[in-house]
Amino acid sequence: MRSPIEAPSTAFGRGADLLEQVDYRLAETPEEKEEIYNLRYRAYLREGAVKESPEQRVTDQYDDLSNSWTFGVFLHEELYSSVRISVLTQQWRESCSAEAFGEILHPRLDRGQVIVDPARFVADPEKAKRLPELPYVTLRLAYMACEYFNADLGLAIVRAEHQAFYRRVFLHETIAEPRFFPGLLKPVGLMAADFPALKEKVFGRYPMMRSTAFERRMLFERERTPRHAAPCGRRPPPHLDRAAALNRSGARSGTERSVAVWRRCNVTNVPLVGTQFRLHNANISL
Repeated sequence: MRSPIEAPSTAFGRGADLLEQVDYRLAETPEEKEEIYNLRYRAYLREGAVKESPEQRVTDQYDDLSNSWTFGVFLHEELYSSVRISVLTQQWRESCSAEAFGEILHPRLDRGQVIVDPARFVADPEKAKRLPELPYVTLRLAYMACEYFNADLGLAIVRAEHQAFYRRVFLHETIAEPRFFPGLLKPVGLMAADFPALKEKVFGRYPMMRSTAFERRMLFERERTPRHAAPCGRRPPPHLDRAAALNRSGARSGTERSVAVWRRCNVTNVPLVGTQFRLHNANISL
């Protein structure tokens, strides 16, 4: 049986047109988060990955950490899929992969590597049937995070039957065999890719994965000053300390509130050369 996330090779035939309709939304309010937690439950239950629960929701201790971003992927104002992005550094070591595979990841963090850890990738079981490009559109967020945070390594924590997809599309390699993870009924393995070494090859094969600095900043920035470019692509994610302080105090600057609004961005022309976007109804050229 074909893996449910195995999309056909023609998945990118309408990539540019599809991205015009995609709305990446950072879940910030309790209502937004709850919609995603409910989607996780439905998706996991359909695959037999969790037991039935009267709460009909799946969440964990990593959802509200300062080094995590949980996104919903919307088309036509409907939630189609979701993924959580966690960023690991020497200072920030909490994520589901770091818990399950700490003996592999912590030595890399000790050496100063920056690791992007996508997790809780789920899709609406019915909507996924109508949109074979959905896995690519959703996991594009992980590639944008790797670019924004100058990651050394991009991870994928997946079941054995899904590993072929990550190996083919993102050129991941298995670095740890499947093991059981708390809360899931099926074991998951750990895959990884050297982002700086492989990104251009992935971009060449799958142009949809390209993004611009503006789009990445609107999705991931958590402080008011601009993020400066880092030489050689090796620098820990900036401003996480300030993000943690903001989360504790509940304070948000006017600039940060504006960024939260702009994160709901509908981006066009991303796979093409150039930097023109449409954010809702506004044409913006960088």
